[in-house]
Amino acid sequence: MVEVFSDSEPCTRSCQAISVVAPVAEAVAFETQDTGEAFLGVERSLTGKRWRLRLADERAALLLSQRLEVPEIVGRILAARGVTSEEGEAFLDPTLRHYMPDPTTLHDMKVAASRIHRALSDGETIAVFADYDVDGATSCALLLRFLSVVGGKTVFYVPDRMAEGYGPNEAALKNLHAEGAALVITVDCGITAFAPLAAAARMGLDVIVVDHHEAEPSLPEACAVVDPNRLDESDGFGHLAAVGVAYLLVVAVNRLLREEGWYDEMRPEPDLMQWLDLVALGTVCDVVPLKGLNRAYVAQGLKIMSRRGNAGLMALADVAGVREKPGDYHLGFILGPRVNAGGRVGRADLGTRLLSCDDPAAAHIMAVDLDAFNQKRRVIEVGVLEAATRQVEEEASAASVLFAAGEGWHPGVIGIVAGRLKERFNKPACVFALDRGMAKGSGRSVPGIDLGAAVIAARQVGLLVNGGGHAMAAGMTVDEDKIPELKTFLTERLSDDPSGVGIPALELKLDGALSISGATRDLMASLERAAPFGSGNPEPRFVLPHMAVAKADVVGENHVRCFLSDAGHGRLKAIAFRSLDTLLGPTLLNNRGETLHIAGRLRIDSWQEQTRIQLMIDDAAPT
Repeated sequence: MVEVFSDSEPCTRSCQAISVVAPVAEAVAFETQDTGEAFLGVERSLTGKRWRLRLADERAALLLSQRLEVPEIVGRILAARGVTSEEGEAFLDPTLRHYMPDPTTLHDMKVAASRIHRALSDGETIAVFADYDVDGATSCALLLRFLSVVGGKTVFYVPDRMAEGYGPNEAALKNLHAEGAALVITVDCGITAFAPLAAAARMGLDVIVVDHHEAEPSLPEACAVVDPNRLDESDGFGHLAAVGVAYLLVVAVNRLLREEGWYDEMRPEPDLMQWLDLVALGTVCDVVPLKGLNRAYVAQGLKIMSRRGNAGLMALADVAGVREKPGDYHLGFILGPRVNAGGRVGRADLGTRLLSCDDPAAAHIMAVDLDAFNQKRRVIEVGVLEAATRQVEEEASAASVLFAAGEGWHPGVIGIVAGRLKERFNKPACVFALDRGMAKGSGRSVPGIDLGAAVIAARQVGLLVNGGGHAMAAGMTVDEDKIPELKTFLTERLSDDPSGVGIPALELKLDGALSISGATRDLMASLERAAPFGSGNPEPRFVLPHMAVAKADVVGENHVRCFLSDAGHGRLKAIAFRSLDTLLGPTLLNNRGETLHIAGRLRIDSWQEQTRIQLMIDDAAPT
């Protein structure tokens, strides 16, 4: 595997050096190892993981680097993620021209585009009904911006998480109809809203469903249902976020308008590329695989975002202190959580209002509000996470699915808490907020375990009031007294793995090892060739062997900041987020001179007009 060492700290492990490349470091040794072995002998790290190298085929890595004419480290990164030499060029330079399909290959897309065209032609009011998360907000803002530019009359509606819950409801649809809406487009919701959409049909309200969640054999009553995860779809676009599907709808409608002579000198055809920043944000934040079309969406969307043309995104970046060129990290961990915060603990519609706003002054006010809501969300999350962790700790080793429930827990943070439990224990986790006999739940799963399908099955057998989702995440509403029965059902369903593989053991997958002197800007530039990173294309993670912790202290609520040093007298700033409640944080703080193998991801740290390389620590192990 890739190992980067300075001349003053040679590799002492028994290995076969394949080649040496400069100037990534003073010396870069690419080595082979049986990927079944624990890397550096780490069978159980401080976070309880076994370390393993990603790369399995050294020859494929070398072939990629030669054919694509890229540094060998890039070839190894691509090979470790399953990229072939045939798709390598498109992977490194993902374009919409290469990946964009004909939108009308999706079922009902032609019907949806035609109905929207009729609404525009007849001057009908079009309502966009959106989910309250980032995917929903970006989908809604995208449609609002497009429909407004082409001359449409629009309104939008985002349900309150606490009062209305997820997805379309009859009362909201009735109000939209009474206010003059003739057509409703649901985004990031609607695929299982059978009763509300049947009610809409009875009142004469047309509905187009634009969703990406798993569908059932029967579809809701609507004039069009556009969802790449319909059971009758086979074109391989089920990995799209809802905003990615909404963008295909925009392309289809725009094409139809062009064919029908809609555009002229007074109303020119819009440049659809200008809204890819919204598509990139929703795609990254919904944690869908960054492959194929998704990869093109994000790569091109980041370029658009860097131009700062969206007043809302610009204001949010400024309030959040983003000064450098935006990347996938900024979308997923800085901008996204703030957009989400409105729907979690504040005003559900605030994210959509911000992203569709063109007034810089108004956008700044909304961005400040969202930032404040995000701070509030963090405080609430800490309390719920502590309580939920106490509930599951004793049974975590034996249970195949983790369940936690609490009276008074805020429904806006239970999804985040479920994700934290899943990460810590490497098992599907469901967290419920109890309120007057009802429980609103959110679940997160691990790779290979389809939670969404199991939740849909639970609803079909009558265990849930409502529920749905996709493989990695799901939401549900259940009577409180049925939670034990639901737990039994999901445990049996998710434990029934026909492959016999089950939930994988806790592992940390690594791309190699390097010394501090190897953590250079040249290396960062090389790694950037494989970006954007995210689900399906994980950010490269390296080990720094035999590190001494020169200094460590606590920053923020639960983070440990430290400086690492090695035998070559190099020094590297590092930080371990949310580590005080694990063995990792205290070990870094109380190190008594013993060296550690430190694993993490390299980032450019910009502070006070200075930039330096920093390690985001994921794990560590005694040497």
